Amino acid sequence: MCLGIPGQIVAITQPEALLALVDVLGVRREVNIACILDDGQTPDDCVGAWVLVHVGFALNRIDEDEARLTLQLLQQLGDAQAEFEAYKASVTA
Repeated sequence: MCLGIPGQIVAITQPEALLALVDVLGVRREVNIACILDDGQTPDDCVGAWVLVHVGFALNRIDEDEARLTLQLLQQLGDAQAEFEAYKASVTA
């Protein structure tokens, strides 16, 4: 199973290589945007778009509301995991 993480394209870093800077909850990474360019679009047309990122590639565009909801759920899962780990540590201590 693959997991695509929502992020927003904030800048184009290397237009000739189709690389862009994507922000995921404040963490910025360079990703390839070749998969999300539509006919006639330039890399600059992608700035501001929300995308699903997987292993360094923006796989497809997504709606901003969907992106925010998914990020919120991922944060909640992380919080629940941290609580579980703290509980498990307290029981075994």
